[in-house]
Amino acid sequence: MDTAPQTPPQNAATPPDPDGKHQLSGNTVFKLAHRISDGVNGVRIQLAKRWKFVPQTIAYQGYGSTSLVRVLGRVLLTQKPMPGSKAEHAAKNGNQNVRGWRAFTSVPLQFTDVEITIGDVVTHVRADRGGLIDTEVAVQLEPGWHTAVLRAEGTEPVEARVRVIAPDVKFGIVSDIDDTVMVTALPRPFLALWNTFVLSERARMATPGMAVLLDRLTVEHPDAPVIYLSTGPWNAAPTLARFLTRNMYPSGALLLTDWGLTQDRWFRSGQDHKHRNLERLAKEFPDMQWLLIGDNGQHDEAIYSGFSQEHPDKVAAIAIRQLSVSESVFAGGHSEDGDHTASQVPWIYSPDGAGIAKQLTALDLL
Repeated sequence: MDTAPQTPPQNAATPPDPDGKHQLSGNTVFKLAHRISDGVNGVRIQLAKRWKFVPQTIAYQGYGSTSLVRVLGRVLLTQKPMPGSKAEHAAKNGNQNVRGWRAFTSVPLQFTDVEITIGDVVTHVRADRGGLIDTEVAVQLEPGWHTAVLRAEGTEPVEARVRVIAPDVKFGIVSDIDDTVMVTALPRPFLALWNTFVLSERARMATPGMAVLLDRLTVEHPDAPVIYLSTGPWNAAPTLARFLTRNMYPSGALLLTDWGLTQDRWFRSGQDHKHRNLERLAKEFPDMQWLLIGDNGQHDEAIYSGFSQEHPDKVAAIAIRQLSVSESVFAGGHSEDGDHTASQVPWIYSPDGAGIAKQLTALDLL
């Protein structure tokens, strides 16, 4: 096997200094907050081990080109269901009905060494302070589905599906999740807490017509990659993946984020997260045109507008799902349809997937 040089992830952990501490930027208060956060996480780890939590590597779907792939995963301490229990049976068959708070009971294992094997290439990376693995591996692969095997110390190896996109594919799909493919009313604080921590995943509502829309797009563009780009937390990734599968949305990579402290700021910026990943996709697939799908309840319009102005040749169209009156109240308001007459990129507005599909048909994208 070949050993690939380690490619640091976008959110790579800062390597420890000789004393074993992780160097941080910022003022004294910020550094103190990190020490407190690390101390709390240390206590959680000790309690989790006492409660028989076990280390687990979770693999997420990745994507890439024929020469470079993005591998995603997370290393956690999790509580396994009792052998022979109803919960274990449901987990094995994908029939869990999980309330949101359970996704946040796992404890991240920070700065854990992880071995990744894909094809004949082996690379070693280190999870970040949230236990996240987000790295690139240089490997020559044929277009189609491949498997990356992730191994962290003390965990069973797990397989991550990786979709390799052919160089001649020119069309891809990027979609938001909250209030775009799933009705969540996320911006309003109390509803956000309810939807995230309390609501059962089966009680979450799919946005009318959006599953059919995305399915039609992937049928007519079978080689098009699908990327679900959201400001939601990585803790919710298994829940979101099950929701998408149950509601017949096409398979796609989830690009989520972590809440809370980072190496250099108090809170992660959702807008920066989306902008940074769009820029990354533009570099990874320089000949690709993307259909950008979002809603008018948060910042999707501004983010997509900025990206399309910087890269008009990389955007096929922008489709904005309009919130209903009640949804906009829950979401804390919504924007009016913007004036995009000067835009080089077509803009579409509709309250549901059927309306978006009709307008995409007029643009010959459907």
